[in-house]
Amino acid sequence: MKIAFVGKGGSGKTTLSALFIRHLAAAGRPVIAVDADINQHLGTTLGLTDDQTAALPALGEHLPQIKEYLRGSNPLIGSAEEMIKTTPPGRGSRLLRIVEENPVYAACARPIALDEGSVRLLATGAFAEEDLGVACYHSKVGAVELLLNHLVDGPDEYVVTDMTAGSDSFASGLFTRFDLTFLVAEPTRKGISVYRQYKDYARDFNVALRVVGNKVQSPDDLGFLRREVGDDLLAAFGQSTWVRHLEQGAEPELRTLEPANREVLARLKAEADAAFRLRDPLRYTRQAVHFHLRNAESWGNARTGIDLASQIDEDFALGVEQATDQLDAAPA
Repeated sequence: MKIAFVGKGGSGKTTLSALFIRHLAAAGRPVIAVDADINQHLGTTLGLTDDQTAALPALGEHLPQIKEYLRGSNPLIGSAEEMIKTTPPGRGSRLLRIVEENPVYAACARPIALDEGSVRLLATGAFAEEDLGVACYHSKVGAVELLLNHLVDGPDEYVVTDMTAGSDSFASGLFTRFDLTFLVAEPTRKGISVYRQYKDYARDFNVALRVVGNKVQSPDDLGFLRREVGDDLLAAFGQSTWVRHLEQGAEPELRTLEPANREVLARLKAEADAAFRLRDPLRYTRQAVHFHLRNAESWGNARTGIDLASQIDEDFALGVEQATDQLDAAPA
């Protein structure tokens, strides 16, 4: 299943996404972690050094290779150069699985061994000095959107994406590529204002959004969140000595995390599993097509010199044929 963490800067979004990734890995679940934040800190929070995080291969730098692989033998796509970040898959496209080896993972993913389990990490790459004034960060996260459009995942398989902070998470169609989005909110007026803004965006596109309170220090903090967020509040993460030690550079074992905070991670997993069971592959594909047509009309057709609407395979829905194949292959 595909999960996103969003929130305002400083809310603890990256820390909670890393904790959730560790929780899934400790349960033996296959996990792909994606750092799609403009500030690339997920690797460090998962235990890499600053130098190791900076050395991670950037997805954007491998975009031509990624496109060529995903294009496969799709007859509607003449070349990799004709693909843009929203190009949807069709018959003949190569699809990614979470548990497999492929050229995309070989070039871009790096394994991280945790104290319990391991994960693969993909990173968009940092917004560098040479990007200033000539590029926007959404050009970097486009590779993530393309990958998620071509990724077939099943139950007990997870892609967890740490999104960029603020409303920029909703500046492209990427925010519709997830089964569930966790919004990390502090019990403050600023934290709640971000929630209200996100909720409006999410409602327009039927995006499943649940709030995770963070830095909750007292019953008053919890009461504030309940009043302001209502039923969207899923759980609240309290003050944590474990997290403070992690932020100071220590590597505490996950099993030593405070029991109440471990229970929060378990609730997040249960909610994600429930959201996966409600997945609608046809709606997921329709949303991909919707944003592809918007991007084609806005800039894609002019850049590629073709009508990108011709890339849409009307008879293809991501996950439908693949699920049928799995059922046919299952023993009676």
